[in-house]
Amino acid sequence: MTRRLIVMRHAKSDWSRGLSDHARPLNERGRRSADALGTWMRETAQAPDQVLCSSAVRTRETLDRLALPDAAVRFEEALYLAEADGVLRVLRHAKGQCVMVLGHNPGLQEFAARIVGAPIAHPRAGDYPTGATLVADLDIEDWTDLDWGTARTVSFVVPRELPGV
Repeated sequence: MTRRLIVMRHAKSDWSRGLSDHARPLNERGRRSADALGTWMRETAQAPDQVLCSSAVRTRETLDRLALPDAAVRFEEALYLAEADGVLRVLRHAKGQCVMVLGHNPGLQEFAARIVGAPIAHPRAGDYPTGATLVADLDIEDWTDLDWGTARTVSFVVPRELPGV
Protein backbone atom coordinates (compact mmCIF):
# COMPACT_ATOMS: atom_id res chain seq x y z
CA MET A 1 0.00 0.00 0.00
CA THR A 2 1.27 3.48 -0.82
CA ARG A 3 1.00 6.26 1.71
CA ARG A 4 1.70 9.89 0.99
CA LEU A 5 3.66 12.24 3.25
CA ILE A 6 3.70 16.03 3.01
CA VAL A 7 6.41 17.80 5.02
CA MET A 8 5.82 21.56 5.24
CA ARG A 9 7.75 24.21 7.10
CA HIS A 10 5.58 27.06 8.38
CA ALA A 11 5.39 30.24 6.30
CA LYS A 12 7.44 33.38 7.12
CA SER A 13 6.80 34.71 10.61
CA ASP A 14 6.76 38.19 12.14
CA TRP A 15 9.72 39.01 14.39
CA SER A 16 8.76 42.67 14.92
CA ARG A 17 6.29 42.35 17.78
CA GLY A 18 8.64 41.18 20.53
CA LEU A 19 6.56 38.07 21.21
CA SER A 20 7.89 34.77 22.45
CA ASP A 21 9.02 32.36 19.74
CA HIS A 22 5.96 30.14 20.23
CA ALA A 23 3.58 33.11 19.93
CA ARG A 24 4.93 34.66 16.70
CA PRO A 25 2.30 35.00 13.92
CA LEU A 26 2.92 35.14 10.18
CA ASN A 27 4.02 38.35 8.51
CA GLU A 28 2.42 39.65 5.30
CA ARG A 29 4.75 37.65 3.04
CA GLY A 30 4.03 34.55 5.13
CA ARG A 31 0.29 35.01 4.73
CA ARG A 32 0.67 35.33 0.93
CA SER A 33 2.94 32.28 0.88
CA ALA A 34 0.52 30.15 2.92
CA ASP A 35 -2.37 31.19 0.66
CA ALA A 36 -0.34 30.27 -2.44
CA LEU A 37 0.71 26.93 -0.95
CA GLY A 38 -2.92 26.12 -0.20
CA THR A 39 -3.92 26.94 -3.77
CA TRP A 40 -1.08 24.79 -5.10
CA MET A 41 -2.08 21.89 -2.84
CA ARG A 42 -5.73 22.03 -3.93
CA GLU A 43 -4.86 22.43 -7.64
CA THR A 44 -2.43 19.49 -7.59
CA ALA A 45 -4.67 17.26 -5.43
CA GLN A 46 -2.20 17.21 -2.54
CA ALA A 47 -4.92 17.34 0.11
CA PRO A 48 -3.99 15.39 3.25
CA ASP A 49 -6.60 13.48 5.22
CA GLN A 50 -4.62 14.03 8.43
CA VAL A 51 -2.47 16.97 9.57
CA LEU A 52 0.00 16.80 12.42
CA CYS A 53 0.78 20.41 13.29
CA SER A 54 3.12 22.05 15.76
CA SER A 55 1.33 23.97 18.49
CA ALA A 56 3.09 27.28 17.62
CA VAL A 57 1.01 30.23 16.41
CA ARG A 58 2.86 30.47 13.08
CA THR A 59 2.19 26.82 12.20
CA ARG A 60 -1.47 27.09 13.19
CA GLU A 61 -1.87 30.24 11.09
CA THR A 62 -0.11 28.59 8.14
CA LEU A 63 -2.52 25.67 8.41
CA ASP A 64 -5.57 27.96 8.58
CA ARG A 65 -4.49 29.86 5.48
CA LEU A 66 -3.93 26.62 3.50
CA ALA A 67 -7.73 26.16 3.62
CA LEU A 68 -7.45 22.40 3.28
CA PRO A 69 -10.69 20.47 2.86
CA ASP A 70 -11.76 18.15 5.67
CA ALA A 71 -8.43 16.99 7.10
CA ALA A 72 -8.35 15.64 10.63
CA VAL A 73 -6.00 17.96 12.53
CA ARG A 74 -3.95 17.10 15.59
CA PHE A 75 -1.87 19.85 17.23
CA GLU A 76 1.30 18.33 18.61
CA GLU A 77 3.41 20.08 21.24
CA ALA A 78 6.13 17.51 20.41
CA LEU A 79 6.48 19.02 16.90
CA TYR A 80 7.34 22.48 18.24
CA LEU A 81 11.04 22.82 17.29
CA ALA A 82 11.31 19.00 17.05
CA GLU A 83 14.47 17.36 15.78
CA ALA A 84 14.24 14.81 12.97
CA ASP A 85 13.92 11.83 15.32
CA GLY A 86 11.08 13.59 17.14
CA VAL A 87 9.21 14.14 13.86
CA LEU A 88 9.64 10.45 13.03
CA ARG A 89 8.26 9.43 16.45
CA VAL A 90 5.16 11.61 16.00
CA LEU A 91 4.55 10.33 12.46
CA ARG A 92 4.66 6.71 13.58
CA HIS A 93 1.36 7.41 15.37
CA ALA A 94 -0.36 8.81 12.26
CA LYS A 95 -3.52 7.14 10.94
CA GLY A 96 -4.22 8.86 7.60
CA GLN A 97 -3.53 7.72 4.06
CA CYS A 98 -2.02 11.12 3.20
CA VAL A 99 -0.46 12.81 6.21
CA MET A 100 0.98 16.31 6.40
CA VAL A 101 3.48 17.36 9.05
CA LEU A 102 3.65 21.11 9.62
CA GLY A 103 6.58 22.25 11.71
CA HIS A 104 9.91 24.03 12.02
CA ASN A 105 13.55 24.03 10.99
CA PRO A 106 16.16 22.74 11.46
CA GLY A 107 14.32 19.52 12.36
CA LEU A 108 12.12 19.40 9.25
CA GLN A 109 15.01 19.89 6.85
CA GLU A 110 16.94 17.07 8.46
CA PHE A 111 13.82 14.88 8.59
CA ALA A 112 13.07 15.47 4.89
CA ALA A 113 16.65 14.74 3.87
CA ARG A 114 16.75 11.51 5.89
CA ILE A 115 13.27 10.14 5.04
CA VAL A 116 13.83 10.05 1.28
CA GLY A 117 15.96 7.33 -0.27
CA ALA A 118 17.67 9.70 -2.74
CA PRO A 119 18.64 13.37 -2.33
CA ILE A 120 15.87 15.85 -3.11
CA ALA A 121 16.66 17.36 -6.52
CA HIS A 122 15.93 20.99 -5.68
CA PRO A 123 18.44 23.78 -4.94
CA ARG A 124 16.56 24.86 -1.79
CA ALA A 125 16.09 21.42 -0.22
CA GLY A 126 19.32 21.85 1.75
CA ASP A 127 18.14 24.89 3.68
CA TYR A 128 14.37 24.20 3.63
CA PRO A 129 13.22 27.84 3.61
CA THR A 130 9.94 28.95 5.14
CA GLY A 131 7.03 27.35 3.34
CA ALA A 132 9.19 24.64 1.76
CA THR A 133 7.07 21.58 1.07
CA LEU A 134 8.11 18.03 0.27
CA VAL A 135 5.58 15.55 -1.11
CA ALA A 136 6.77 11.93 -0.91
CA ASP A 137 5.31 8.46 -1.34
CA LEU A 138 6.04 5.44 0.83
CA ASP A 139 5.34 1.76 0.27
CA ILE A 140 4.28 0.98 3.83
CA GLU A 141 1.18 -0.66 5.27
CA ASP A 142 1.13 1.40 8.44
CA TRP A 143 2.90 4.52 9.71
CA THR A 144 4.55 2.40 12.40
CA ASP A 145 6.63 0.97 9.51
CA LEU A 146 8.06 4.41 8.65
CA ASP A 147 11.84 4.49 8.66
CA TRP A 148 14.72 6.53 7.25
CA GLY A 149 15.31 6.25 3.51
CA THR A 150 11.92 4.69 2.74
CA ALA A 151 10.23 7.58 0.88
CA ARG A 152 10.35 8.63 -2.79
CA THR A 153 10.17 12.32 -3.63
CA VAL A 154 7.11 13.25 -5.70
CA SER A 155 7.62 17.01 -5.60
CA PHE A 156 9.31 19.79 -3.70
CA VAL A 157 8.20 23.40 -3.83
CA VAL A 158 9.03 26.70 -2.17
CA PRO A 159 6.52 29.58 -2.10
CA ARG A 160 8.58 31.89 -4.31
CA GLU A 161 7.99 29.45 -7.18
CA LEU A 162 4.22 29.89 -6.90
CA PRO A 163 1.98 32.60 -8.36
CA GLY A 164 0.86 35.29 -5.92
CA VAL A 165 3.90 35.33 -3.65
